[in-house]
Amino acid sequence: MRRTLLVILVCLNAVVLLGQLWPEGAPPFARIVNIVFLVAVLGYLLRDLLARR
Repeated sequence: MRRTLLVILVCLNAVVLLGQLWPEGAPPFARIVNIVFLVAVLGYLLRDLLARR
């Protein structure tokens, strides 16, 4: 489960990075991908931080 989540986050990160490096080529849903990525990473990090307490 953890590995699958990390693979998904890496793929989302690649889309976000591509949109930053080449804004003209960003898909129309790039803003939604950015927001989903930020929320997913925040949730993952908070879950991991609280689990290690």
